[in-house]
Amino acid sequence: MRLTRCHIAQPLAPGSEITLPEDVSAHLLRVLRLSPGDACVLFNGDGHDYDARLLVADKRGARAEILAARPVANESPLRITLLQGIARGEKMDFILQKATELGVARIVPVDSERSEVRLPTARAGKRLVHWRQVVVSACEQSGRAWVPEVLPPQPLASAAAQREGRGFLLDPQADASLAALRGTPLAACTLAIGPEGGWSPRDRAQLDAAGFSGLRLGPRVLRTETAGLAAIAVLQALAGDLG
Repeated sequence: MRLTRCHIAQPLAPGSEITLPEDVSAHLLRVLRLSPGDACVLFNGDGHDYDARLLVADKRGARAEILAARPVANESPLRITLLQGIARGEKMDFILQKATELGVARIVPVDSERSEVRLPTARAGKRLVHWRQVVVSACEQSGRAWVPEVLPPQPLASAAAQREGRGFLLDPQADASLAALRGTPLAACTLAIGPEGGWSPRDRAQLDAAGFSGLRLGPRVLRTETAGLAAIAVLQALAGDLG
């Protein structure tokens, strides 16, 4: 039986005992109804899973003993940064969740000319906390022991200028296709996906100035919540770990 994996934002080491955070305790005790002596798996994003055993489980919370550390080797050899135009509520959550499951290493939410979502500073901080939790939950489910970095929202030009590896944006009118990358050595890339309103001419000029090149995925225009995920899957199949 597969054991539940829970993320703990603190150092973990075999032989140590830790007090579990309130949300983790609630999930293990109230939802899964674990008892003292039951096993679970913890991770903190350092690339390991930690086998643990509950020592105390009561109304005040839970304590666990860390029994062993196991390296987890399921990260893609292709480091993908998703530069994502901010989408509305559940769409953005869906993108973050599935991109994490597909193996992206970094996610940069961007504000572009046609963005339909504008986040004031106060809201941006709260959304960032929420987005990072969505990514953590996706790691718990998918078995990843490294947590993708989610950067604070930033203007498109700033994000594009900090691209890692080759830069790509999806464009149904582009001359080259994603399939043209087959056989091309590719260790890192940044994939730019527009918001619901798409990239404006000014956005495209900024991406072009930052060295991004257009690639087509097919003849159809895809929604923002579809385009990036489809392209990530193709990139992983061509140069990552889905081939």
